[in-house]
Amino acid sequence: MQVKCSNIVFVSYQSFPAAFSTQYPSCCQHAPEPSTCREACDQLGTIKSESRLKHLLMRLPSYCPVSMNELWICVNSTLPGVSRRSDGWVGLGCCELAMSVECRRECKQAASKNDITKICKKDAEKPLYSCITKNEMGSTCCSYAGRHTTCREYCQAIFRTDSSPTVSQINAVKDYCQSHSAQLIGCVGNYTKSYPIRNPIDSLYCCDRAEDTHCQVACRRILRTMSTEQEIMEGLIEECGSHPLPQDPLWQCFLGSAQPPTKPDEEPLPPAKMDRAKLHCCSKANTSLCRDMCQKVSTNWGSQTWQEFDQLCEYNNVETQLIACLADVREPCQLGCKGLSYCSNFNNRPTELFRSCSVQSDQGAMNDIKLWSNGTIKMPFMNIPVLDIRKCQPEMWTAVACALQIKPCHSKSRGSVICKSDCVDILTQCGDQKRFHEGQTPERICELLSPVHDPERCIPLHRYLNPSSLAKSASDEVIHPCNPNPCPSNHLCQVNRKGCHDDFNCQPFFCVPACKLGDASDFLVPMDARLQVPTLSGQAGGQAGGQAGGQAGGQAGGQAGGQAGGQAGGQADCFEVCVCGASGRLEDCREMPCVDTSKACVVGGQRKGHGSSFRVDCHPCSCFAGETICSTRQCFSLDSSDEERQRFTGLPCGCPDRFVPVCATNGRTYPSACVARCMGFKDHQFVYGHCRLTDPCSTKPCQRNQRCVPKRRVCLSNAFNYPCHQYECVVRTAGCESQLDPMCDTDGVVHANLCKLHQSGKSLAYVGQCQEACRKWQPVCGQNSETYNTVCEAFSDRVAVDYEGPCRAVGAGSDYAVGSGCDLVVCPPPSSPICVPVTPPGACCPVCASILQILWNQDQMNVFAKLDRDRPVTVQDVLQILRLHVSVPQCDVFGYLSIDHELVVVIAPLDPQPTRLQVEACSKEAEKMESLINHGSPTLVSHVPLSAFLSSETRVPILRSSGAAAYSPTSLLSVLLLLGLLLSMLLSRP
Repeated sequence: MQVKCSNIVFVSYQSFPAAFSTQYPSCCQHAPEPSTCREACDQLGTIKSESRLKHLLMRLPSYCPVSMNELWICVNSTLPGVSRRSDGWVGLGCCELAMSVECRRECKQAASKNDITKICKKDAEKPLYSCITKNEMGSTCCSYAGRHTTCREYCQAIFRTDSSPTVSQINAVKDYCQSHSAQLIGCVGNYTKSYPIRNPIDSLYCCDRAEDTHCQVACRRILRTMSTEQEIMEGLIEECGSHPLPQDPLWQCFLGSAQPPTKPDEEPLPPAKMDRAKLHCCSKANTSLCRDMCQKVSTNWGSQTWQEFDQLCEYNNVETQLIACLADVREPCQLGCKGLSYCSNFNNRPTELFRSCSVQSDQGAMNDIKLWSNGTIKMPFMNIPVLDIRKCQPEMWTAVACALQIKPCHSKSRGSVICKSDCVDILTQCGDQKRFHEGQTPERICELLSPVHDPERCIPLHRYLNPSSLAKSASDEVIHPCNPNPCPSNHLCQVNRKGCHDDFNCQPFFCVPACKLGDASDFLVPMDARLQVPTLSGQAGGQAGGQAGGQAGGQAGGQAGGQAGGQAGGQADCFEVCVCGASGRLEDCREMPCVDTSKACVVGGQRKGHGSSFRVDCHPCSCFAGETICSTRQCFSLDSSDEERQRFTGLPCGCPDRFVPVCATNGRTYPSACVARCMGFKDHQFVYGHCRLTDPCSTKPCQRNQRCVPKRRVCLSNAFNYPCHQYECVVRTAGCESQLDPMCDTDGVVHANLCKLHQSGKSLAYVGQCQEACRKWQPVCGQNSETYNTVCEAFSDRVAVDYEGPCRAVGAGSDYAVGSGCDLVVCPPPSSPICVPVTPPGACCPVCASILQILWNQDQMNVFAKLDRDRPVTVQDVLQILRLHVSVPQCDVFGYLSIDHELVVVIAPLDPQPTRLQVEACSKEAEKMESLINHGSPTLVSHVPLSAFLSSETRVPILRSSGAAAYSPTSLLSVLLLLGLLLSMLLSRP
């Protein structure tokens, strides 16, 4: 995690191998040359694998004896973190915490704190001023170190993280600085007293020992949200109504050990070493060798298998899917890059994706150039001799080094390799071919390093030979609050989409408690999230499959799981669904039926492997364990007769274009009974009218001590097996936690949360702060053909507005349908004149937004519902999780279930008149999401119920160049087809 504090750019203690790799040239100069010690030290800079880097660091003493004092002083001072001076003022690194754009801009241009006080008000910008104060304290304390560099660096490590300083960091300052400066020790001591020594979440189990239920709930909330021991103590005293007493079980536990005691008859559990996020990727291996090694590395961290894996799989051209998946786990692609000094051409690119835009990568690129200047590029499996790169195309070599370290990634392939043509060109001109080994040529070398030609799937270096064309001020139109990550290592950063109403501590992000997918994993998931995580298959697959099938799928499922698991060569993928618990670990795990990945689908005489996507006519399809799953969207054939073309409505089963809505048992409104029947509903499973106009509480389904509250939702799991109730029963006397999640009632009054609203006896109008524009009911039609009382109510349901007024038509599911009820709809004007919009399926009006149409697995949704104690899976569940994966606050996620049962996700700019950059950012977020779905990346599909996604297709708006018109290929084809149809109709007239 990179955190900017004071006038220093820091690298966290936890990432010490990467920190050391950026410092190795200055340390290695203390080793004699030539020597095995110098070679081992130099090799650190060429290794990109985190596990291999850690291993070599641990083995370094066997090459470099401890008698090399200067070398080891340098190494030891580097391990806790590295630092370097920047040219900015003491608060420059805090500017991203500013809430307002004006304050952020003023902060970046300021020379001192006094320069920002007029624009940045202290009451409204507390996070900013808190960060500046901390930086000032760090600068003051560490200045007492004088010329003692080691003491200064250990001091700076205390202030370089937002989480609590560790015991080792505090002790290191005492050990190295005690004899140099008593003032520094006292100054640091005053700061560290305000932090707890242990992580508060480690004491969550103590809350269960409180006798009072209210105290238990309050205790969990306090430990999750408060950071200092003093705050926690005061909060517990206030909420639980008692002072710390040794005989009280709660205080006895909280003030005692930080870890839950082991029962007398139990042995302590060995520390978990599994990385389930990486294990998720192993099934993507194309060779059994790499799959086996991937499983060993992911389940037995610390084994030596990673060395073989790096050599045999990391650069294997047939394992691109496996390597891209592992890269997603280690370093997910994120929008935006800034703050680089050496690789400055990569800055100010808010709509491009990068894996490792960080200060340490910036430093690493500069160190790579220094190494390569010696005439040899050292790779794990080969050395490449080169001419003097300081004279032979130095700008190109800088771009190469920066690209390999910063790692631009394409949304389609998620790859970070340089295009082969660039690789061949630079080695042809600058490779020292006299020193090439026998058989080495630029073409053969690049075939191993950069086999990709497609500029959409590789890094074209010419893009980064010059600075970004964007002005720095333009990048404020799109911000990235979670990049770099501002949160402690055990918290996940989420974009703040709730606003900052009357909350002086409000920041543009939330740091939420999280779990790791295994102790050896850095992959975080938010607390209470449900995850689908892999278990080991292979030889034990039959037994695991039988147990999983027996528990989660009945006798038939057990047989299928056993059969799947018994396949040779690890052909069964076995999973379990777990919850990220309050302990910070995965809990309540329940096994799923294993998936037989050896079964293929036969389509048109061709075999399609498990997980592959393809098309049958116009239908997107996917193969899942031998079953072909396709969409039911309607097809238009270019060979159709004129009569067939005129009858084509684009609706399921060729239903007539008549809007007589019916409400089905899954909570979805369909445009007609014909469409509902076509989608599998019997006549007794739907009623005429809009779903939102029915009263689900009219039958009085709740008990006397409960209140029936409407809860509208559209279910994805089978509504017959898992009833999709449109209400919930709320206990009238239930207590409410003081969490802030604003809700607006039908009288226009805001409540702190839904529980408070229910206690007051009010009815929910929509989620969020009450908006003046929504006080008066003005019906609007959502893109899902559902009528809402206000725009706010539609947005609360995560549905974007199609047009004003009640719904009266349904849009065709195809661009080729001639005429529809939408012809009579008045659409709102385009939000941007530069945008060629797209029309969501079933909607009437085009929008300047990106559309994903997702194919999903009904059976998987049913399994998830069963494992969640028969709770149905809803569209709203899916959309809330997808929102967490959109990192730009200027874009938001909306969506609905289409009439042909694809999941439609709309990623739209929130600004009523979005800028070009904002539209581009939303499009890039959609393309990134599509790629993660289609490649089954654990970044996305480890989340339940997103695990049931099979494939996705994306349509993005096209941006016109200044003064020029542009048409998407689809819309242009539609126009040509319609013109051809009209022409044929005219020619056929007598």
